[in-house]
Amino acid sequence: MRHDPQPAEYTPDTRIDEVADFLADPVAPAQFPKHELRFRNDLWDTAVGLDNLSDADWLHHFGKFEALPDNLPRPLALRYHGHQFRTYNPEIGDGRGFLFAQMRDGQGRLLDLGTKGSGTTPYSRTADGRLTLKGGVREILATEMLEALGVNTSKTFSIIETGESLVRGDEPSPTRSAVMVRLSHGHIRVGSFQRLMAFEEHENLARLVDYCLATYPGPPAPDDAPGRDQPAVQLMHQVTERLADLAASYMVAGFVHGVLNTDNMNITGESFDYGPWRWLPQWDPTFTAAYFDHNGLYAFGRQPEAIRWNLGQFAIALRPLVEAEPLVAALERFGLLYHQAMARRFLWRLGVAERGLESDVKVIAAAETTMREGKLGPDAFFYRHRGGRNAEGQLAEALEGYEARDSAHDYWGEGACESMLIDEVESLWSAIDERDDWAPLYDKIARIRRMGEALGEAPVAPGHA
Repeated sequence: MRHDPQPAEYTPDTRIDEVADFLADPVAPAQFPKHELRFRNDLWDTAVGLDNLSDADWLHHFGKFEALPDNLPRPLALRYHGHQFRTYNPEIGDGRGFLFAQMRDGQGRLLDLGTKGSGTTPYSRTADGRLTLKGGVREILATEMLEALGVNTSKTFSIIETGESLVRGDEPSPTRSAVMVRLSHGHIRVGSFQRLMAFEEHENLARLVDYCLATYPGPPAPDDAPGRDQPAVQLMHQVTERLADLAASYMVAGFVHGVLNTDNMNITGESFDYGPWRWLPQWDPTFTAAYFDHNGLYAFGRQPEAIRWNLGQFAIALRPLVEAEPLVAALERFGLLYHQAMARRFLWRLGVAERGLESDVKVIAAAETTMREGKLGPDAFFYRHRGGRNAEGQLAEALEGYEARDSAHDYWGEGACESMLIDEVESLWSAIDERDDWAPLYDKIARIRRMGEALGEAPVAPGHA
């Protein structure tokens, strides 16, 4: 999804109805004691034709969850299973969120409005179904920064403070509450397919494959791919391409998601659900985001491996529909697709034109050496060497003959890069928590978006829209 969305008319389209009978449960939203609008995404409300809503109407729809016109009459909590830190868990699903609405954007793509912190569902287990305000603020920061850095990410659409006091083990408590709405290209996960396989719902598994192919179209499988005419194989190839690009985008952004479980893997390749995320302070493959990731399973440098492992689970979930060989053939494309995406995205952020995978990989290796030896994080590195400037030693040699891309935006001459390190995140939250001062957060969002303008649109894989 682009970070310069085009205005569109509100066009509801509840395609989820085709699969809701086996994929979701109707639920009721929580009733909150307070509704105070804290964040409204004034870039993306235009993309789905909701920019004309008054703030009062906004609160009615995204705080009280009154149905949008001609849209879903009741919210739907989605059903799924998932591997959580590689342990299979059948006791999950939308436990504090639901699908609220679906609509088309100006390019005709189907988009979802989903929630976080909107109350309990049949899958809440012992949890309260709520979201802390700090969690909502962190979600804004993560999605805005990732969008600016060209990552295919959900958008934080709305944050409304809800007036409850929550107790959490990982935050000073009691803490303030909020309800969030995210805008996504879809909410179908690897874990959605795993659940259907686990319950041997093979007919519904095939229905979900067909739904995904029709709703989220992608390029065809390669001409020489075995079984390329079978729907499950087509989807496997598409998801492999999308998740290879997602893995590369995390690495180029210097981003650590923290919880790359199969229930957090969207088959659209769209990143979402931000909990213990971090950005790298220095280039360090062992850096982890989650305090509970004791073995570094989802460390920065292991994210491509983790995403590929999740793809393997997706292939297993599709096995009731097709033989293993064509699924394995699709999975084996991941490595090359990942390296191609790394080159494409790395050189885009560096501000130089690609010259070919072999040469581009040498540039990446030299850049990693420069970051390690100089104890630099990706943000500082890419800013300092935009267009190949200030390159020395191995990096200068690797960049010889590379053509610089346009770097005329004022941002590149200001001497300081935007970043998203934990100290600043905590400082932005402290201003809200201690003084109810939202100005630093809004200013940060404006600066991040300006950086995104300077970078321009990230390149897409050949054959992808």
